[in-house]
Amino acid sequence: MSQFRIKAPPLSQLQTHRSEKWREFPADVLPLPVAEMDFPVADPIRNVLLEMVAKSDLGYLGPIPELPVAFGSFAKKRWNWTLDPEQVRIATDVGVAAVEVLRLVTSPGDRVLINTPVYHNFANWIKEAGLELVDVPFHQVGQKWELDFSLIEQAYKSDIKVHLLCNPHNPLGRTYSPNELLEFATLAKKYEVVIISDEIHGPLTYQEATFTPFLSLGSIAEEVGVTITAASKAWNIAGLKCAIIVSQNSNMDAVLSRLPVATHYRASLLGAFATVAAFADGEEWLDAVMIELDSNRNLLKRLLVEKLPQVGYELPQMGYLAWLDFSDYAKSRPAHLMLTKGKVAVNPGSSFGPNVEGFVRLNFATSPEILTNAIERIVVALK
Repeated sequence: MSQFRIKAPPLSQLQTHRSEKWREFPADVLPLPVAEMDFPVADPIRNVLLEMVAKSDLGYLGPIPELPVAFGSFAKKRWNWTLDPEQVRIATDVGVAAVEVLRLVTSPGDRVLINTPVYHNFANWIKEAGLELVDVPFHQVGQKWELDFSLIEQAYKSDIKVHLLCNPHNPLGRTYSPNELLEFATLAKKYEVVIISDEIHGPLTYQEATFTPFLSLGSIAEEVGVTITAASKAWNIAGLKCAIIVSQNSNMDAVLSRLPVATHYRASLLGAFATVAAFADGEEWLDAVMIELDSNRNLLKRLLVEKLPQVGYELPQMGYLAWLDFSDYAKSRPAHLMLTKGKVAVNPGSSFGPNVEGFVRLNFATSPEILTNAIERIVVALK
């Protein structure tokens, strides 16, 4: 593990940032909805960006064999996943990757399965591709969220073409077990469904949990699966615009070979080489960030137990997005109360699916001071 510490800068400095997180709301609001971290960028990424800018190396993205090699090395070391670098492709971001793959494997009007509550842009991508959304939602068992695989199979039987899988899951903060993923793969092969596995949060898995890349599970998963991922969440470089599309099967590779040529070239030169730096040289920084995130997820738990003990909160197994049940304090629109009365911005649960009106998603990838201030403000807002 890392021997150095990473700390978020003070609020006054963060408020000078130009990203959506810091420009969407007035200055008196603590913005904790957008999935970006407040930590300084990793030195290997900073160095390659500074070098390229200093040399005016800001042209179009061309061949970059370094990227699949770097990702393959990272995947092998981190997850014991041996992949074929020849089947790693580049896209602008994970959303573009999802839409382009959907367009390849469906026809307009086809049906795509999701499992709510889930990242809200899944619905947007499905709509953009001209497809019909089908939902088999998670159900809550205590504080845990589970899927009914009999309902999954019924959906697959109903002429589903694609299952868009959030692995690991945003906003629930859960990983999938290998058995769950193999169950998806087996059903997908049986009913000729393609599984697109969004694995952008995979590197952010905590030590007590295990992230399993879908395509690492053998020939059945490789036959039905496509992975879309990026360094953008784990290394906080979403604005640099680069993602990857991975297959591990010759037939699926042939399908993906029909991606528009521009899918590669619309990614950013800076983003692609920052991604190489992240996967090749960014592990020490990532490990240090995971220490801070682990501390913050537990700090949030302590603050809630002390100040808002009826809030439902299961420590996430991955990432920096807390899924919080405020139903005992505000059965509907708690996020609205937090913003209008507490000046804290979070994501409303309703944006992730039906029947979760009392939930919010809160980003805790910030300083302990900002996180503590946010909970204090929320306490006031709910009085």
